[in-house]
Amino acid sequence: MTALRIYMAQRISAMIMVPLVFMHLGMIIYAVQGGLSAEEILGRTRGSIFWACFYGLFVTAVSVHGAAGIRVIVTEMVSLRKGTADLLTYGIFLLLFVMGARAVVAVTMP
Repeated sequence: MTALRIYMAQRISAMIMVPLVFMHLGMIIYAVQGGLSAEEILGRTRGSIFWACFYGLFVTAVSVHGAAGIRVIVTEMVSLRKGTADLLTYGIFLLLFVMGARAVVAVTMP
């Protein structure tokens, strides 16, 4: 990975995350003020293609953003070879993505 690609991946993922974060926070506020229980919330998200896509995109953007950020921090603090830094980045992305995808499946699949 080149430094420019990492920079662009982090910036683009941040641009994707901003509206998703605001929508997610808005839904939290709506649910809390509406007095919805966890059961009612899951009743609305289960089987919903919209929420699966919404949170799937969110998880993907967060995984890219987090992996790129951790790569930058680690390579500034520890001298890693390019190949090692690439493996670390892909590993962190995969870990974040798998954990997030499991949560999306748990909340959206019937």
